[in-house]
Parts: sequence; C-alpha cells; structure tokens
Amino acid sequence: MSIVVKLKSLSRNQLAALFFYTSTGILLWASLPFTRFPPHIGFLGIINFISAYSLLTKRAWAPWLMFILLVTNTVFSLYTLYYAGLSNILLALCAFIYAVFTWIISALMLLKRKN
Repeated sequence: MSIVVKLKSLSRNQLAALFFYTSTGILLWASLPFTRFPPHIGFLGIINFISAYSLLTKRAWAPWLMFILLVTNTVFSLYTLYYAGLSNILLALCAFIYAVFTWIISALMLLKRKN
C-alpha cells in the first residue's frame, strides 16, 4: 500500500497528529547540535518518529505511545519553563507552545478515537 493511500485513509485529527509528531521529531533532532547533544532530546525525537509511524500504520499500541509522549513532553516542557524562567523569553514561549500543542493533539487523538 502506497503512502498516498495511507494518508487518504486518515482523518483530519490523525493527519494533524501525524504532522505534529513528525515535525517535532525533526525539530528535536535538528536542535541536537545546538544543545550539545543531550540524550533526552534525541530520545524524545525518536519516540516522536515512532509515534508518527504507529499512527500512519494504525498500530494498536499507538494510543499507549501517545500517552507516554503526553507525559514525557509535558514534563520536558515544564522542566524547561521552570529552569529557563523569564531569562530566555523565546525558549519559554516555545516550551509553552510545545506543551499546549502536545495536550491538544493528545486530546484530539485519545479522547475522540474510535473504539
């Protein structure tokens, strides 16, 4: 089955989640050289890519992985907000937006999924 057929079979919420997890995985991996390669950022990027793959292929473990990402992304964002504080407004704003989008995408996917 081609990727175009798989993408057409997804709903708008699933496409939004697929785009979010793929783009955040790319952004986390792209930020590795600028942050001196901390392992937790690389790990979050890998988990985001795996979550995007599980949504694309409609795996049964996708909701569990999205819940794990919800918890880890929230902790990562709140930790960044706490330690960055108002010393770096751009970093604090990005961490806040990341946490908000994580909660929105998780709510779209976990609360409105088909049984």
